[in-house]
Amino acid sequence: MKKGVMRPGHVQIRVLDMDEAVKHYVDLLGLIEMDRDDQGRVYLKAWTEVDKFSVVLREADVAGMDFMGFKCLNEEVVDTLRAELIEFGCEVEDIPAGELKDCGHRVRFVAPTGHAFELFATKQQTGKWGVGNRNPEAWPRGLQGMQANRFDHCLLYGPNLDRTLELFRDVLGFDLAEQVVAPDGKRVAQFLTASMKAHDVAFIDHPEPGKFHHASFFLETWNDVLKAADLISMTNTSIDIGPTRHGLTHGQTIYFFDPSGNRNEVFAGGDYHYPDHEPVTWDASELGKAIFYHDRQLNERFLTVLT
Repeated sequence: MKKGVMRPGHVQIRVLDMDEAVKHYVDLLGLIEMDRDDQGRVYLKAWTEVDKFSVVLREADVAGMDFMGFKCLNEEVVDTLRAELIEFGCEVEDIPAGELKDCGHRVRFVAPTGHAFELFATKQQTGKWGVGNRNPEAWPRGLQGMQANRFDHCLLYGPNLDRTLELFRDVLGFDLAEQVVAPDGKRVAQFLTASMKAHDVAFIDHPEPGKFHHASFFLETWNDVLKAADLISMTNTSIDIGPTRHGLTHGQTIYFFDPSGNRNEVFAGGDYHYPDHEPVTWDASELGKAIFYHDRQLNERFLTVLT
């Protein structure tokens, strides 16, 4: 049942060198720098997004993800879900308005996988970059690199997938859209959506909590994914795998690394999900085909390199 969580709102990523990171996310991925704060954090957005920012970069000694935030319909939803999170057993932290620039009050909690998430409802809206909201053009001129359309989802590694599913399904109102199941019936991967998208966040079973696999950005077409591959080569960017197609979600994809070692994905296409859809299930024995549909072979780096 939908609870008023609308979509992924932002992700804060730790980077080792801010100048190199900004060059990667702006010049290569094509995000737009919107602001900086007195902590030195850099705020970025993709051009179709209406909120002021969706990616926050923070310089640190260790790469990875600080937290992922979901935007809710209104402040009443945030208040209601805060109480339900506490009832579920989560410790919640209230982050005051303005701690992230031009963002309202946030409620932070840690999932059983060890990842920090937050809920919020208020953020300054700057509109779609370069086209506005009245009689808009098809796309803005001046976009760089891959011209990412939006921040789409994160894939995260950690333990306690069953309990995490209960949290996201029963408290936050997400649906289980797709899963990978081991021969003993244990769910080893779960793809969760609060919308009609194939997923808004996904989890892979992993003994170490709180690990970050990738942040993903949506492109319009398969040709855009191929262009992204060209740009990765042109800039000598470290590539993981692709371009190829997923079996899971059927998206067309390529993976690569930012200068700090955080993995990025850009993709096009993919499935949709309605609340009456049964979860799509893959057997763990078909994991190669599920992840890399064309060659059906698992890339060891894809499974083991985490931040």
